[in-house]
Amino acid sequence: MKIAVVGGGSTYTPELVSGLSRERERLPIEELVLHDIDAERREVVGGLAARMLGAQGFEGSLLVTDDLDRALDGADFVLIQIRVGGQTARLSDETVPLACGCIGQETTGAGGFAKALRTVPVVLEIAERVRERSAPGAWIVDFTNPVGIVTRSLLDAGHRAVGLCNVAIWFQRWIADLYDVDPARVLVDHVGLNHLTWIRHALVDGSDVLPDLLTQRGDDVSERVHLPRRLVEELGVLPSPYLHYFYRHDEVLAEQREGTPRAATVAEIERELLELYRDPALAEKPVLLEQRGGAFYSEAATALVASLAADTGDLQVVDVRNAGAVPSLADDDVVELLARITASGPVPLPQTALPPELLGLVQHVAAYERLTAETATTRDPLTARKALLTHPLIGQSAIAGELVELLSEAEPASRLAGTAA
Repeated sequence: MKIAVVGGGSTYTPELVSGLSRERERLPIEELVLHDIDAERREVVGGLAARMLGAQGFEGSLLVTDDLDRALDGADFVLIQIRVGGQTARLSDETVPLACGCIGQETTGAGGFAKALRTVPVVLEIAERVRERSAPGAWIVDFTNPVGIVTRSLLDAGHRAVGLCNVAIWFQRWIADLYDVDPARVLVDHVGLNHLTWIRHALVDGSDVLPDLLTQRGDDVSERVHLPRRLVEELGVLPSPYLHYFYRHDEVLAEQREGTPRAATVAEIERELLELYRDPALAEKPVLLEQRGGAFYSEAATALVASLAADTGDLQVVDVRNAGAVPSLADDDVVELLARITASGPVPLPQTALPPELLGLVQHVAAYERLTAETATTRDPLTARKALLTHPLIGQSAIAGELVELLSEAEPASRLAGTAA
């Protein structure tokens, strides 16, 4: 088996390498390739990866390269974890929308829109190379945000792709810790769109502990999801932390206007991580990596790749076509939910209807994602304004028009046809 990681210079990579090596009985990897266009990151992260694999007794080969074709040649799985524009672009995503009175966030709302415009074309170019050079039937596993829109774009272009987010496994591990059980005994019934999900059942050994979680551990839940306890109890579900951008919009906007952008914090964490990675004595992922975000991503990615390869039929939360699973959403919408993982691809589990207080928000954002995916390929400013007008965090004509201009001015990769240079 050959696995190629595009964006292998990411500070996430040591966690991913650790996971892949740890699961080598299920994943007989003969060649692991880390591809990155940044020479410094290739050297630093690649060096740590080599030391980690050596310490873990990895018997396959490791290649660290900037040659995309070499990385993809014959690959069975291609994991894409890139950040187009780096932390500088993320800072723009988090700050430019604030001028219009909009939330600044890298995957949600106006910031997520800008990120999609610069990211989708690059990912589609990579995917075309995968089609040309990788093994027949190769899978693309996308961890690149915004995952829902990127995955939709890949599937629209006919690629064999599945999206992956760490929110569900993050909840699973947290619930396992609360109830002091092995994570394998916990199953979260997680449904919605990427970064717009709710857990409607949390099963421990088949029994639903969600009612107990909400009533007996409500303060823990409130702190975990950044929402008032009363709201969570009224909804009767466990919301993704990303829902606080919707449910507490004005408070979050005020906090963002006064606080330090997350991009600045992450940039400093990355600087410190890369300095740690340079240590020739370091052969394991440092504790600081936990502050970077993306917790348990490696475990989710490793489990997904192993199950696709072995046709296990186990249940995992992934981003896939709806295909009728969630009533009242289009079949071609990309949803995030439990799916049975087979060699032919994930099969989403049928869901009971979402209640109106959840469904209305999902339908709005699903429409936005459809329009944004179209904008990312057509670069049409009219479609862009429609996309922003549709998003619940924007939704006003004047603001949508102003954002199109501001985002285009802030970053060339977000520019649309006919907008100002």
